[in-house]
Amino acid sequence: MGDRLTFLKGFIKRPREVGSLVPSSRFLEQRICRVIDAGHTRTLVELGPGTGGTTEAVLAAMPADARLLAIDTNPAFVEQLRGIRDPRLLVAEGSAADLDTLLVENALPPPDIIFSGIPFSTMPEGVADGILQSAWAALAPGGRFTAYQFRDAVCHQGRRVMGEPLVECEWINIPPMHFYSWDKPERVGS
Repeated sequence: MGDRLTFLKGFIKRPREVGSLVPSSRFLEQRICRVIDAGHTRTLVELGPGTGGTTEAVLAAMPADARLLAIDTNPAFVEQLRGIRDPRLLVAEGSAADLDTLLVENALPPPDIIFSGIPFSTMPEGVADGILQSAWAALAPGGRFTAYQFRDAVCHQGRRVMGEPLVECEWINIPPMHFYSWDKPERVGS
């Protein structure tokens, strides 16, 4: 219940940064793990982890030698995330637009997976573009960027930076959630 209350307080204080009144369903968490292939990934970044429900689901699915960097701007969420006791988890308070700096500060290589629950539909277009450009630039060749969203704003914004997305939906969530994924080519020009 504490996670839900912290999440609700976060939404009330920062509704443009927290995309929902309630955290993700367990069905959504399971879908995220499948979409990002958490069981076979070594370096992951989560943008906008909220209170950590998705973070914990991904940690449970990750290999023992993988690392997950969770980045949030909300100090209350960051404090709660730091309470998750898993040596594979690194937590950073900061902006997703500063991803390159946060990767260096945490001694991480380019991530194989970046996944995001931040609400792109509520942020200024320039900020959204900056985050998407930062994520795409930081992603390892052959890596994947996935945004799970209620609205399709990231689909249109992402096309400008990364091209056409793969689209999936998880209907067992309130409200239903769409997944927009972009796979970075192995080589430039691919």
